[in-house]
Amino acid sequence: MAPIIRILLRYVTLPLLALGWILPEEQQALIADPEIVAWVSTGLGIIAPLVAEGWYWAARSFGWAK
Repeated sequence: MAPIIRILLRYVTLPLLALGWILPEEQQALIADPEIVAWVSTGLGIIAPLVAEGWYWAARSFGWAK
């Protein structure tokens, strides 16, 4: 999962780099930091089931699911 998270972090930090909000060295540090990768992995692990359950609830509430 860590390589996927690093790719995700690269795409998330790219606009920050383009806007000049972070320096290239900071971008590389964010991508390579294993603690940030662990936090993002944990966050996605928490958010994904919540999004799935919310989507299911919306489908049932609005009659999209049969």
